[in-house]
Amino acid sequence: MTRFSYAEYIALFRSSDTKRNSSPQKTSLSSGGAANRDETDPPQVRSSVRTAHVQSASEDDWTALHEAAHRGQTHCVRTLLTDPGVCVDKRTLQEQTPLLLALHGPHLECVRSLLEAGADPDISNKNKETPLYKACEQESISAVKLLLAFGAAVNQRCYRGWTALHEAARRGNAALCETLLRARAAVDARNADDITPAIEAARHGRTDALAQLIRNGAGVNAQTCDGNTALTEACRHGHTETVKLLLKHHADANKATNAGLLPLHIASQHGHDEIVSSLLPVSSRVRVRRSGISPLHLAAEHDRRTVLSLLIESGFDINSKLSPERSAGFQDRRVSVLYCAVAARNTRAAAALLRAGADPNTDPCSPLLLAARHGCLETVALLLEHGAHVNASPAAGFPALLLHTHQLDLLQCLLDHGCDARACFTCDTHHTHLRARTGATDAELKFCDWISSSCWRHTAGRLIDLLLDYVGNVQLCSSIRDLLLDQPEWTSIKEKTSSPRALTHLCRLKIREQLGPRRLRSVESLPLPGPMLRYLSSRGL
Repeated sequence: MTRFSYAEYIALFRSSDTKRNSSPQKTSLSSGGAANRDETDPPQVRSSVRTAHVQSASEDDWTALHEAAHRGQTHCVRTLLTDPGVCVDKRTLQEQTPLLLALHGPHLECVRSLLEAGADPDISNKNKETPLYKACEQESISAVKLLLAFGAAVNQRCYRGWTALHEAARRGNAALCETLLRARAAVDARNADDITPAIEAARHGRTDALAQLIRNGAGVNAQTCDGNTALTEACRHGHTETVKLLLKHHADANKATNAGLLPLHIASQHGHDEIVSSLLPVSSRVRVRRSGISPLHLAAEHDRRTVLSLLIESGFDINSKLSPERSAGFQDRRVSVLYCAVAARNTRAAAALLRAGADPNTDPCSPLLLAARHGCLETVALLLEHGAHVNASPAAGFPALLLHTHQLDLLQCLLDHGCDARACFTCDTHHTHLRARTGATDAELKFCDWISSSCWRHTAGRLIDLLLDYVGNVQLCSSIRDLLLDQPEWTSIKEKTSSPRALTHLCRLKIREQLGPRRLRSVESLPLPGPMLRYLSSRGL
């Protein structure tokens, strides 16, 4: 028979007063020793071991009782507990009692022995976790029942007000929830953030546990300090079955968060289309309008195209606007759903909105300007095709699109759709002196001032050469001439500006002017011969 090595224990305990190494668990038991203990050992030896174990402690205050409980060595625990000097609730530096350590297993027989010896079932560790909370963390129903039988406080608060029922709900263990509820656990206990067990279960999609809580009277419309309900959390995290359960039990789909968002907004933002379908019949359009933001705005911003389709099909206004309060939260004062899609560079979402009839000209700052700034030719072409104003010119004497355009191919697309290139050449030759003489202000930005200081400065020749293909007879101001003199395109530019333009070129420009930007979009569809179409739509002829 393998016998317990007392000599090893005694040698270890006698050295406990000497310098210890850095390991946090200094006192250790021989592997398998406690399990194979011989009951016929001499009483004096057994007494010596008990005394040594009780008095020995490691650097972080682990005693032999802590070690034995942690390892689940039941017989050793019982032997140590027979010593009159043992403290069954002694804490380590982490404020762990032997009972808490035994629950790590969980080692149920050790737990039972400690409780029978008078261990306090409500002493928490440094993190304010009670034995009951740890048992729920381990999902050990047997340990929970044992602790409750020995008087554990079922509603004792842990860190930030969490209870054992919160942990059981988070784990989704319906049987564990039922055990705690039978012990009179508070079904709507709130933590420091006002989160109830039902909200926690919904957040993690624990449908069975949530159903158990609801059957025991949990409030389905309780709100956290942020105004979130169980339904809001289930919508945010995409738990479809949980949402259906909550709606079945009359969860309020029109209860807003502190940010003013309804569950429909949250589900749309995160792209949970099945949940959106469930919420549409029970969501109040009046409440949605009062929120100051449409679910379409959030779906467009986050590129949720399936959700966009669902919302549009259900009748949401594709041209709904942000409320003044919400619009003021953005530096660009955006208002439209389309602008949100363009701002987030979601070209496919923008295309879907335009096909559904979105107006590209309702925002203070045109989505076309933003797309040009992003350098997204596909989005620019889409917006132009659906009627975006190409000659918007706030606070500038030339089309504002030029301020935001950094690619020649994109600029050519704008010019082909009617962008007014002539406005770039309207300043007087000596406009600086004229402004000084007339007292004019600098509020209106001139093209020559802009190009002299913009990113186009070193490639201004290519830009001017392109613009001249969309204008008739113009003269360059002194500022532009000085800028272009040392650029390779100067010869071509000088020829175009010093000689009268060809009659074919001038006729083409006149026809395009008569058509206007709106009808220019349809030039390609006109029933005209191919050469005529190329003449009207191509530059440089």
